Amino acid sequence: MTLTPRLLYLLCIPPLMVALNAVTGRFLAGTIAPLLLNASRWSLVALLATPMAWRVLRQPQGLLRRWRYFAALGFLGMVCFPGLQYLALRSSSALNVTLIASSLPIGTMVIGALFYRVRPSANQLLGALLSVLGVLCVMSHGSWTGLVQIHFVPGDLLMFLGTLAWAAYTWLVARPPAHMRGDQNPGWNWVEFIWPQVLMALLFMWPLAGAEQLWTPVATHWRWQVVAAIVFLALGPSLYSYRCWSLSVTQAGPALMAFFANLAPLFAALLGTVLLGEWPAWYHGLAFAFIVEGIVV
Repeated sequence: MTLTPRLLYLLCIPPLMVALNAVTGRFLAGTIAPLLLNASRWSLVALLATPMAWRVLRQPQGLLRRWRYFAALGFLGMVCFPGLQYLALRSSSALNVTLIASSLPIGTMVIGALFYRVRPSANQLLGALLSVLGVLCVMSHGSWTGLVQIHFVPGDLLMFLGTLAWAAYTWLVARPPAHMRGDQNPGWNWVEFIWPQVLMALLFMWPLAGAEQLWTPVATHWRWQVVAAIVFLALGPSLYSYRCWSLSVTQAGPALMAFFANLAPLFAALLGTVLLGEWPAWYHGLAFAFIVEGIVV
């Protein structure tokens, strides 16, 4: 496999969108309930994708045959991962959330070894170590003694669970069941592939959003900023990001894609400094060097 400029672009877009998603979710914390935000985001995606996915409706038997697969994809990748991320952002920072998401290479390797019998190579293990060193640079602000001062909150655990769900989603995309391979593949394009996932996910999302309002009600303020943010989340971190993710996973494999996901905390740090009017610190450059070296290895 050759890392062409196009493939590098596809590999970098998802972590950038993860960072933008985290910053946006943090901005909306306290303005709209987390699970309601997730359900609203994906409902808009469903509406936008419907005109481009009519062919799926003309093959109802093919959709019914594969509904379990799409239900699993929708639950893991669209209910669990972003839903848990928005819940985490109520008590955790955008940078912390993206840093915890950088455990994705480890989760991907574990799931690959347990369920797909794919054992990580020595290079992958070394690359994971280098990427973790980069993450630790950001967490410690360049001082290893600063690691002992880091405090994790309940949101951090929620994000870790969401990352495991995303690792499982990645493997399901990369290693689909028999009815999605070879001659049995329905030949759907990327929108037609995502659309059934969203429909299945919405069956989980809205009941969960309703339960959230019963147990921990949050008043929603439908200002123009909230509506604009939901539109952005639907177009960028949803449709476009998932398109790039699917293409890069199928071309580069889940392990390499997971390493590129470690760029998310660096993007989050840069976005945070831009929004705060501050320049990145020297340790961001060191972290970037570790993470890039991990990708190269």
